[in-house]
Amino acid sequence: MTRTTEVSCPCGSELTLDKCCGRYHQGEVAPTPEALMRSRYSAFVLGLCDYLLATWHPTTRPAELTPEPQTEWKSLVIMSAEPALGDSGQVHFRAYFYDSGRGRKGWHVLEEVSRFVKEQQRWWYVDGAPTLTRLKPRRNDSCLCGSGRKLKVCCGE
Repeated sequence: MTRTTEVSCPCGSELTLDKCCGRYHQGEVAPTPEALMRSRYSAFVLGLCDYLLATWHPTTRPAELTPEPQTEWKSLVIMSAEPALGDSGQVHFRAYFYDSGRGRKGWHVLEEVSRFVKEQQRWWYVDGAPTLTRLKPRRNDSCLCGSGRKLKVCCGE
């Protein structure tokens, strides 16, 4: 069990993990599509594949999901989160990451408009249309983790 009381939530909310996404990871139902999307991003950061599968709609859920240890998720930016209309919702986000894997080494951004549905009194991730873009930040650019510091003194390569 991970101690969550002093750890900042990876979703960027400025709350501690236990007061933000950690409570959803522990079984509380996410109240909105945005809350579910943030908790899923945090689950990717923390390698919680069981949670990701459990919140994926059964009609689109993959049979298995394995963590990618070469991927270091750095920050999440919510571009828009439409208010849920009845039992459906969308969240447009960008997730920045560094990949140390062969052939993909470097900084990337995953951008997606995710679709969610509400069934059985809970929100489910259905699918999205992701785009993956390789980035080429310079050492003096702001760090992609969102710290406000320069890349070379923060998450620099």
